[in-house]
Amino acid sequence: MKSLVYSAAAAALLIGSSAQAADITIGVPSWPSAKAGAAVLKNLAEREFGANVTLTPGTNPVIFAAMASGKGDMDVHPEVWLPNIQGIVDEYKDNVVLGDTMFEGEQGDCVTKATAEKLGLSSITDLADPEIAKQFDSNGDGKGEFWVGATGWASANTEKVKMRGYGLADLYEPETIDEALAYARIGEKDKKGEPYVFYCYTPHHIFAQYDLVMLDEPAHDDAKWNMIQPDEDPQWYEKSSVSTAWKPAEIHLAYSKSLEERAPELITLFENYKPTSDMVADWTYQIAVKGRDEDELAQEWIADHPDVVDKWLGL
Repeated sequence: MKSLVYSAAAAALLIGSSAQAADITIGVPSWPSAKAGAAVLKNLAEREFGANVTLTPGTNPVIFAAMASGKGDMDVHPEVWLPNIQGIVDEYKDNVVLGDTMFEGEQGDCVTKATAEKLGLSSITDLADPEIAKQFDSNGDGKGEFWVGATGWASANTEKVKMRGYGLADLYEPETIDEALAYARIGEKDKKGEPYVFYCYTPHHIFAQYDLVMLDEPAHDDAKWNMIQPDEDPQWYEKSSVSTAWKPAEIHLAYSKSLEERAPELITLFENYKPTSDMVADWTYQIAVKGRDEDELAQEWIADHPDVVDKWLGL
């Protein structure tokens, strides 16, 4: 089996380079699919190329700045969502390589099917009814709770602007808490039969855990999408306007251009690594729902999918 232990191609590259094994660091964002992908990349780089790989948590801006520096503090971003962080990608394009699209994702706002049926919800505009908004107010502050994403997510900023665009800003309080806490809250409210509205995206294990409805929105229209992120302008919220659905997300891997000299043997892997949305959904389900260890799952998955691995290795 070509991908077991060290592939002949990888060994040839290592011998030909007459260099010691590369030391690289993969920056790991907070969401489950990025953690899963980072674990798979780590195990492939170590197993097939003898690299020494460190996984370091980081936000999108931190990871990109580190990759652009070329110092090795962070070398790889396993899951770049566009258009969410297009501004960051553009800022560092001279020193960070963006790979081809690996898979596509969908983003929107969800409620459980039980909530949708109980309150008669099908569209995001249904939430603009003050009587509906009251149903989402669990703490009595006069506003419904609406989870827009975790702190530091570019998508959370966009969701806040979307809330205003759909006339929801005065009716709902945008919550920015850790994703794991948000999904635990979904479970708690689902058991109690209480409504909750939240940002959602695919691929994601949450759709396998609960029967969810992604609320309808007007089809994406570039003319109604003017999103400025905080790193681009301190007055980003005031200057932004969004009143249309997300366009389909394109998910990429990115790596420091410095790796072309520091670890050229790994470039083929980074360029060919293209998991499907189904693969990613399964990884996140196994980790987040089944409680599997990320590293053990990655090793097992690699061993069970030699044909896919060989393609990623360019064999």
